[in-house]
Parts: sequence; C-alpha cells; structure tokens
Amino acid sequence: MGRAAETPRMTYADYLAFEEASELRHEFVHGEVYAMTGGTSRHAAIALNIGAALKHALRGKPCRPTSGDQRIRVPATGAAFYADVIVVCDHYEHADDDPNGLTNPTLIVEVLSPSTEAHDRGTKFEHYRRLPSLQHYLLVSADEPLVEHRRRNARGWQLSHHTEGRVELDALGVGLELEDVYDDLAIVGGGS
Repeated sequence: MGRAAETPRMTYADYLAFEEASELRHEFVHGEVYAMTGGTSRHAAIALNIGAALKHALRGKPCRPTSGDQRIRVPATGAAFYADVIVVCDHYEHADDDPNGLTNPTLIVEVLSPSTEAHDRGTKFEHYRRLPSLQHYLLVSADEPLVEHRRRNARGWQLSHHTEGRVELDALGVGLELEDVYDDLAIVGGGS
C-alpha cells in the first residue's frame, strides 16, 4: 500500500470520482485513499505468468482470470483494493455503490514486494477474508520460488507454503505450477 494521498477523508462516492479523474490507481480504506506504488519488472512478469497460466488452465471452465486493473470492493468493510490477479467463477457481481467494484472473487493473487508485503499479509487479507466467495489467497514471492497459499475450508483458513511443484486450487478445479509462475525470468533479472 502506498502512502495516503494528499486528500481529506472521503466518502466512497468521492473516492470513485477521484479515481475516475486520476491517472494513478488508489485503494480505499476507512475513508482514506492510498496511491498504488509502481511495481518492478520482475513483479509484473510474475503477475503476467500467473494470469497466463490460469487463463490456459481454466479454458472451458466457468472461471476467468482478470488483471490488476479490476477493482475489488469489500462491502462488509467498505474498502476497495486492487490485486495482481483475480479469478471469478460463474459471473461477475459488482457492488451496489460501484459498477466496477467486483465483490465475488474466488481467487486473489498478490505478488509481494518489500513496500507492500506486510499490508498484503495483514490488512488486505483481513478485508479480503470477509468476501464470502473467496476460497484461495496466494502471496507470491518475487525474490525466490515461494507461494504462500491460504485456502478457506470448513474450519476457517488453512495455510501452506510451496517452493516447488503445484499449488492445488480445488475451488477452481485446477492447479498452478510453480514452474509456470517463475518461467522465463532470467531476461527480467533482479529481485522484487
């Protein structure tokens, strides 16, 4: 999460107007607006790899990945966020107060960076977990092959870590190969 924008506390309607007029994307939490920080080349490449792998794996299934340009609205908390990759199943549902605010993601993926890692692990997840449709939350390291998988089950959220092989996304009926996530990054170089 970036720093709070130089604006007073806003209503959600004010935020939508502000967001529409801005060239940057912003997140909205408790009336405050936060500018999204730019990602690295490695971060962008990993997010694209994940989106492409999911698009291929979900072909013919009732689920569809979308990019980080899709806003997620959390009606239970009033917050709005952007993630790196989102998967929606069956149909898109939007918030009553935001025609572009998606409320029914099944999978949310965040590629970690030093400036956002604590926020993605903590605050964002605390909001996201209030979305009844959400079944999988992936935190993907940009520095090394490592995916943290939070999966909803009957008892709450189960945590697993993957450094190789496949992350099973049972709610989608597919898996995500770490080989695909980190494919062809030599040309990009560097860490997060």
